[in-house]
Amino acid sequence: MTSRFDVLTIGNAIVDIIASADDAFLSKENIIKGAMNLIDTERAEHLYSVMGPAIETSGGSAGNTAAGIASLGGKTAYFGKVSKDHLGDIFTHDIRAIGVDYQTKPLIGEPPTARSMIFVTPDGERSMNTYLGSCIELRPEDIDEKTVANSAITYFEGYLWDPPLAKDAIRKAAEISHANNRKMSMTLSDPFCVDRYRDEFLELMRSKTVDIVFANESEVKSLYQTSSFEEAIQAIRQDCELAAITRSEKGSVVVSRDETHSVKAFAIDKLVDTTGAGDLYASGFLFGLTHGRSLVDCAKIGGLAAAEVIQHIGPRPQISLSELMEQEGL
Repeated sequence: MTSRFDVLTIGNAIVDIIASADDAFLSKENIIKGAMNLIDTERAEHLYSVMGPAIETSGGSAGNTAAGIASLGGKTAYFGKVSKDHLGDIFTHDIRAIGVDYQTKPLIGEPPTARSMIFVTPDGERSMNTYLGSCIELRPEDIDEKTVANSAITYFEGYLWDPPLAKDAIRKAAEISHANNRKMSMTLSDPFCVDRYRDEFLELMRSKTVDIVFANESEVKSLYQTSSFEEAIQAIRQDCELAAITRSEKGSVVVSRDETHSVKAFAIDKLVDTTGAGDLYASGFLFGLTHGRSLVDCAKIGGLAAAEVIQHIGPRPQISLSELMEQEGL
């Protein structure tokens, strides 16, 4: 069955506000380093007032993945809720300008478009402080059945499990996807997200609502509450059809029922900002998967996309990933 889109991604439509900071600043402001912290309006206003010079750029985990797939030359669509306001207009313009099909109707009125204050420390680690705003208004009626049915893989971010209505939207998308012999995929997003929804994430996998899982090493160990990476790998092998686990400079491990592939990371000149690394790995992997590539090639393309994005500020590629893939013989 042919598809109009290689991948449909569903996520929190967020504008990232990125600034440099040191560990002392994080400590002073009680920011959990390396995590995504949900904040309210008052906290968002405070952090914006104390952060240094910043870059505004459209982000959101699944939005970044869609951007990566488009840069690789893939056909992709995106569902995510913004408000009809300044930041919402920025997000809408940016995602359409890079070639992603984005038709979700904006929210009229409050709450405003989501934004994430991201503090990048000298070691490249990012600490995200996210005000969800209109993201929480994504609901089942925002799931366009035709788009899901025409997407080879539908991919969503674990962060979507925070807003209650979004859960119903995801389950609706899964039903449509599987009814059309398509695949569902998710990323675990964050160890703290896993802690909040461990049982629900495992249920999604074990019930076959989700076929393909993305995680990093910390997230998969958190999912199975083990300090052993090997134990976590053996466990996830039993719970889902396919899993891709990133391990930073150690590369990634791809696991299916009867296969395990360890793939080295690409060398980089300098680590600048890890924002978007996992998102871009997923974009490369999903691009490869929907274009008939081997699992090893999928992991290599994912690793290449991740390597590009961590060498500059911002969560989306700054050069053509399609050209980069060609240069690397992929």
